[in-house]
Amino acid sequence: MPEKPRKILVTSALPYANGSIHMGHLVEYLQTDIWVRFQRLRGHQCTYVCASDAHGTPIMLKARELGVSPEALTERVSAEFVRDFAAFGVDFDNYHTTHSPENEALTVAMYVALRDSGDIYTKTIRQAYDEKEGMFLPDRFVRGTCPRCKSEDQYGDSCEVCGATYTPADLIDPVSVLSGTAPVLRDSEHYFFRLSEYGDRLRQWMRDASLDRNVVAKLEEWFAAGLQDWDISRDAPYFGFRIPDTEDKYFYVWLDAPVGYLASFLNLCERRDDLDFDEYWRPGHDTEVYHFIGKDIMYFHTLFWPAVLAGSGHRTPTSVFAHGFLTINGKKMSKSRGTFITAQTYLDNLDPAYLRYYYAAKLGPTIEDIDLNLDDFIARVNADLVGKLVNIASRCAGFIHKKFDGRLAEALPDPALFAQAADAADDIAEHYEKREYSKAMRRVMALADEANRYIDEHKPWVMARNPEQAADVQAVCTQGLNLFRSLVIYLQPVVPMLADKARAFLGEAEWRWDDAASPVLARAINPFEPLLQRVEPERVQRMIEQSKPAGGDDVAEEKDTISIDDFMKVDLRIARIDKAEAVDGADKLLKLTLDVGGSSRTVFAGIKAAYAAESLEGRHVIVVANLAPRKMRFGVSEGMVLAAGPGGTDIFLLSPDEGAEAGMRVK
Repeated sequence: MPEKPRKILVTSALPYANGSIHMGHLVEYLQTDIWVRFQRLRGHQCTYVCASDAHGTPIMLKARELGVSPEALTERVSAEFVRDFAAFGVDFDNYHTTHSPENEALTVAMYVALRDSGDIYTKTIRQAYDEKEGMFLPDRFVRGTCPRCKSEDQYGDSCEVCGATYTPADLIDPVSVLSGTAPVLRDSEHYFFRLSEYGDRLRQWMRDASLDRNVVAKLEEWFAAGLQDWDISRDAPYFGFRIPDTEDKYFYVWLDAPVGYLASFLNLCERRDDLDFDEYWRPGHDTEVYHFIGKDIMYFHTLFWPAVLAGSGHRTPTSVFAHGFLTINGKKMSKSRGTFITAQTYLDNLDPAYLRYYYAAKLGPTIEDIDLNLDDFIARVNADLVGKLVNIASRCAGFIHKKFDGRLAEALPDPALFAQAADAADDIAEHYEKREYSKAMRRVMALADEANRYIDEHKPWVMARNPEQAADVQAVCTQGLNLFRSLVIYLQPVVPMLADKARAFLGEAEWRWDDAASPVLARAINPFEPLLQRVEPERVQRMIEQSKPAGGDDVAEEKDTISIDDFMKVDLRIARIDKAEAVDGADKLLKLTLDVGGSSRTVFAGIKAAYAAESLEGRHVIVVANLAPRKMRFGVSEGMVLAAGPGGTDIFLLSPDEGAEAGMRVK
């Protein structure tokens, strides 16, 4: 039974218009574009909009540094964004900017609705002020020592070491990142949104939205800590929209940025008769709205944003899909290692189809990080896309043209094998729908293996030597090309440029998802031309070299490396677990009481998913004994237990022989 057509609006998070698109950004836009293309291929009306996030203090200061206006800066950067996204095949229906008349009108209207309903109030707050620069400082423009764990050089809103959240006033020895001077505290009246009043409505939205369980777990932590009212204003000077009835107050960028989703869609509606703004953004309509975001901005999109929408009379998102971060070769992107790769540098060296496929082969629906391992990247693309998929067509097309004037046979010699590929359509579609791209890629490549096995078994290159087997050659190659066609249809959302070349080769104008179940027979196809070249390792290495800053090997060591002298300071000891117990309110932690050579220590270890507490008592482990105590929400941890594994249930304690003597030093 055909699927009922759906009306879907999809957004990706708005890229901030003060830098270049890089490999980490592309995880989100390619993930979103694949899902959108899949929905369109299924016959749904799926509209994809985005915009540049163009406001805020960082852009104002960057423009000042460059000697241009903020408008000129964001226009230039936005043009680069559009160029790079298009080159990677990201197919927006509209790409706009938050610095637009539509966005200002919508932001003001939403603010007025919230104000008139009592959801906005003012109060005087004390905040950091840079006397040298003559301006109030955003939280992230103040750095200092974390008040909880005492880690140095932390942002003014949160600690990257212990995860604590606070205000710049809580920092120890705060410093302005603009002037290097110590900021002073000054009073200023600010506007707040009553997020604390939306707990029940947000919990109902959570249930309706079918959020990923990891997102729900994080939301539960925020609910347990208590929802805090949201400061939606900033003081002049500020690049943004001025709050009505004020002279020097502006909407905080995190209020007008998500409104940019609506503004970009409104801008599109004004140019298209088949789209109605209210049908998608007012309650009571049978439409769907989905936001694709990174896990670092879940708070804004799963608490603040749904509450603002509901309070201002708009519909809430159908769901929010969050993804993890990108590492390259197992580490954070690094300029000195040449792995901080911009979109343009990639495009100067490699085909975008490679990256689209590799990301799809790694992506799932969770917030787990993914790794772009460049050796695996080369091997997987060459093996799957070139060695398996394209190889099917290249092995069959030549015989069809040389011996049969480019005409396919009138029937398939193995209908059951074709049916096997056709019957996979529903499973593959379900994987796409659930954003289980890695599962979809594995299923498609398993079918490609079957197609290649069929060709290997029938050996058309051998049969072609015998004129009496000419019909068999045509039939076998027709079978192979139809299997290739079905697989490319399944992969069209992932590698659309490759699919376009394949359609041209097969002489077809367009495909729908259901076309994969119907073979093409008794018709002419066009001459075959190479669809995709192998990844050359030399080009990957050249991309890395081009991504390194000037100076190459002279670049200072990264902060995430240590010297051998640093390593020799680590005191590793064998300890016996005297007691292990669960920690109330913690999903991953166990509280371990360790005997470290006659002294007792408490260590919190994130191993609950892999080990039951009762199974650990009496076991020996290796512990970092001279790690500075770390104050946590649940107590003080006085060391670190060593473990290995990818995480979750796959965590393995680095445990010595059970007969080892507790207290022995490992050094």
